[in-house]
Amino acid sequence: MAAPADTKKDTKKVENVLLEPSPLTFQAPQYDLITKADFIPAFKAGIKEHSDEIAAIANNPEAPTFANTIVAMEKTGATLDRTSRAFFQYSGLLADDEVQKIEEQAMPMLTEHSDNIYMDPKLFARVQAVYDAKDKLTDKVDQRLVQHYYDEFVRAGAKLNDQDKAKLRDLNGELSKLATEFSQNILKSFKDDTILVTDKAQLQGLSDDEINGLAAAAKTAGKEGYLISLVNTTRQPLLMHLDNRELRQKIWETSANRAQGTNGPLVLKLAELRAEKAKLLGYDTWAGYVLADQMAGKPAAVYSMLDNLAPKAVDKAKAEAADIQKEIKAEGGNFELKPWDWNYYAEKVRKAKYDLDEAQIKPYFEFNRVLNDGLFFAMNKLYGITFKPRTDLPVWQEDVKVWQVFDKDGSPLALFYLDPYARVGKNGGAWMDEIVTQNYLMDGKPVVYNALNIPKPAAGQPTLLTFDEVVTMFHEFGHAAHGIFSKVKYPSLAGTSTSRDFVEFPSQFNEDWAINPEVLANYAKNYKTGEPIPADLLKKIRDAATFNQGFNTVEYLGAALLDMEWHSIKAGSKITDVNAFEKAALEKHGIYYAPVMPRYRSCYFSHAFSGGYSAGYYAYLWTEVFAADAFSYMKDNGGLTHANGDKFREDVLSKGNSQDLMQDYINFRGQQPTIDALLKRRGLVD
Repeated sequence: MAAPADTKKDTKKVENVLLEPSPLTFQAPQYDLITKADFIPAFKAGIKEHSDEIAAIANNPEAPTFANTIVAMEKTGATLDRTSRAFFQYSGLLADDEVQKIEEQAMPMLTEHSDNIYMDPKLFARVQAVYDAKDKLTDKVDQRLVQHYYDEFVRAGAKLNDQDKAKLRDLNGELSKLATEFSQNILKSFKDDTILVTDKAQLQGLSDDEINGLAAAAKTAGKEGYLISLVNTTRQPLLMHLDNRELRQKIWETSANRAQGTNGPLVLKLAELRAEKAKLLGYDTWAGYVLADQMAGKPAAVYSMLDNLAPKAVDKAKAEAADIQKEIKAEGGNFELKPWDWNYYAEKVRKAKYDLDEAQIKPYFEFNRVLNDGLFFAMNKLYGITFKPRTDLPVWQEDVKVWQVFDKDGSPLALFYLDPYARVGKNGGAWMDEIVTQNYLMDGKPVVYNALNIPKPAAGQPTLLTFDEVVTMFHEFGHAAHGIFSKVKYPSLAGTSTSRDFVEFPSQFNEDWAINPEVLANYAKNYKTGEPIPADLLKKIRDAATFNQGFNTVEYLGAALLDMEWHSIKAGSKITDVNAFEKAALEKHGIYYAPVMPRYRSCYFSHAFSGGYSAGYYAYLWTEVFAADAFSYMKDNGGLTHANGDKFREDVLSKGNSQDLMQDYINFRGQQPTIDALLKRRGLVD
């Protein structure tokens, strides 16, 4: 499988494959022929092509209609869309100095191009005319598409006067620049903020496989010893097993304090400029602007949900802390619980409470078995789909795999790519994206990918997963299923193009299949012997599913509330100290609890400051209410069956944003969701 070509070595290639539709299955990109040198010329050509197409619509002498204005816009921008999707894969998955320079050059071009479209008065006049007559359209999906375009134009400043449009252009340009810089600083932090251990004895508590992986990472980096790299959350997985408290503290503090020098000033500026932009567009705060077109509607609804849960979560975390402090004392420790101690001693408490040790579990969670006999098995049982490897299709990196997905009747449905391992130049966390979005308008078949950040083992060693990594794999495929099962005419309304506080629903719903007894029994087998996981160990995993949920919930709520508070400041606010703002924000909501820091602190909070989830991180909890309620309902009605899968697929996954999202849920469930199943799922009630 070919990796993307190196521009410095590839002298034979003369054409730019981004300028034409790919001839591969479902227009899968020709990753073996794309070079970095292609991107800027393709961006320029795509912007020119798109600008000409939009100008033709704006200057059409015929009266504006749904067909010649709205549908016409849906059909524009093919080259720019193809180029953007390919490039932002590179910037998230394969970033290096050259890619970052391209990003710095491309983002201002893209921002200016977007502003040119949405602030074009002639074009908006046509959109307005179609919008004013939208009730005459007989198709509800057509009406929804008109509403979508009208809202997009208004929210982008189409109704502002010329002076305010100029201000907005300046703000958009600066915000784009700052968000790009923020993101690139985090990538740099992954490379620079590492911990090199030279004494193997300090790694006591880690498995041989983990130690070998650290040694391999050091060797790859040209260093002697054992190289510990950070994952993109405050907590770090190695802290669960490392006996050396001093090293645990060093790792945790490196994680919690990273990027403060570079991203601290950017956080302040981004929050202030977003508040200014919101005011210009008629909103009190950036959160108010963002939430106006989300399911939550207003910041008050989000704060109400988060504040409702906070006391229960803190009480649960304090009870967990008391158990941990007892464990510390029992081991002869004479110190107060600190954040770097939590997961280390929580693992000991879990072992004592449930006789369950992560080291016992991992041999039963080998990557390929989890993928094929777990995830793919569950998706077949639920939806009837099957997966066939496509080793003939090029990929962007040698570890990436690709499958063609077939429907239950054997018809080809989609392509699915999986990029599993962490590496330098790859963003932290896990995500899904669409390479080609399903739509009937231009016969687009879905091509989607999942990106994970599993530590890559030493050569020849198996990839053994933590249970959290197993759940993440199922979560991200929930997003993939949302894209794969889309059956929508218009690309702007298809696949995962829903509000952010709905899009996490299918993914969180999919998580719980990882712990379904039938699914677990099929994939949880010892990687050496093939023996199934013992029934008593399986029971322990299920019994321990709600363990440490006080910590997990406080950690999450802290991040969600930080995101909301940063984006609830008013225009003209001047904040000078990121750390002081964080502490005050958490104390305000009663969520400040020293042993449990937010999952993301501000300076590496990509969701909030560069990843498109500003004033939106609450969505994970908002949608978990839907997910827990839906899974509970399905469990009560037969569980893992084609009948349940078909209903969920038809009522939720196939609809994209083509109709009211709450109505989608009601069509599936028969009523709006309640919070009861969520509280049980998180172990906050009995």
